[in-house]
Amino acid sequence: MDRIAGIINLDHEQDVLDELTYFRCGAAVPFAGRYRMIDFAISNMTNARIESVAVFARRKYRSLMDHLEQGKAWDLDRKFGGLFILPPDWNDPTDISRGDLQHFHNNIDFINRTLANYILVTGSQNICNINYQDVLAEHKESGADVTVIYTKVDELYPEHDRAHKLDIDENNRVTAIHNDQHNSNVYMDMYIIDKNVLHNLIDECIAHGCTHFFLDGIKGNLPDININAYEYTGGHALINSVESYYRNSSKLLDPEEQERFFKEDNPIYTKVKNEAPSKYLTTSNVTNTLVANGCIIEGHVEDSILFRGVKIAEGAVVKNSIIMQRCEIDSNAVLENVILDKDCSISEGRTLIGAPEKPYVVPKRKTM
Repeated sequence: MDRIAGIINLDHEQDVLDELTYFRCGAAVPFAGRYRMIDFAISNMTNARIESVAVFARRKYRSLMDHLEQGKAWDLDRKFGGLFILPPDWNDPTDISRGDLQHFHNNIDFINRTLANYILVTGSQNICNINYQDVLAEHKESGADVTVIYTKVDELYPEHDRAHKLDIDENNRVTAIHNDQHNSNVYMDMYIIDKNVLHNLIDECIAHGCTHFFLDGIKGNLPDININAYEYTGGHALINSVESYYRNSSKLLDPEEQERFFKEDNPIYTKVKNEAPSKYLTTSNVTNTLVANGCIIEGHVEDSILFRGVKIAEGAVVKNSIIMQRCEIDSNAVLENVILDKDCSISEGRTLIGAPEKPYVVPKRKTM
């Protein structure tokens, strides 16, 4: 059986979620009530029977390491293979690699030791539920050196401006990679590459002083290597700004949209935390809201997402908001179009109101 090894490359992902990434990298940002953004990338790999997963992390990775631990939640705490969190550790004084090529070069042992024939490389900002075995099957059938994954979006949002787009011919071959803001073929920062091709491109990029493996190694060699395009048609959210985070989180309140990301036959896993069920007291009024375990609700909540352990006192009103773990909202406080990071406290009678297109964000552990 052909095997795949996984690499989650966070090196070139910018921490662009403002207050939400003051103390953590983007991959560790909480999402959908009980998950972190990286959970989708790892779960998709686990569901595809990928047994070796490396995470290339460069900055603010303490929260990420605390969440991932040894990979038990994704069945990656194993004797052979498993989860490898690889922060920068450059000990070779002769190393001339730069950018994310430092990760590929200095962690080449991970690639060499794996028994996989193919390497899957992905980021964390494209949230989806994808079957990588289907991608591998098409990759092998196409005979390509690399298969990149893209999705056709019905409506282009500001977050798509920074995403790469693909031109594709009638044979599913990629003919151009660019940033045309009017192109709807959005590259999802995921690709499967033959192991030997990966080796050769890494060496070539480093020899020429390159800094970005995808841009310099794959896009830069577009005329010389065979790049196949795989179209993903399931639920997709590109999160690279506070506005895109808020909008895509809010979409999960639609049951049909939620089912596109959370499937029974392809579950999304996360770190297990044993907590009591949420309590709805007699004064509570909760409508169209995702509520995680351990919450105590006495006030009014609508069209919102509550993470674990949130407490909302009697008389408080929460609308169109995202309230993360262990936040406390006192009586008669009003929150609308607000994102509260973890462990925030809102005092009695305070009013915080943002706009749907620009939510009001309160950083971690803030008291207001």
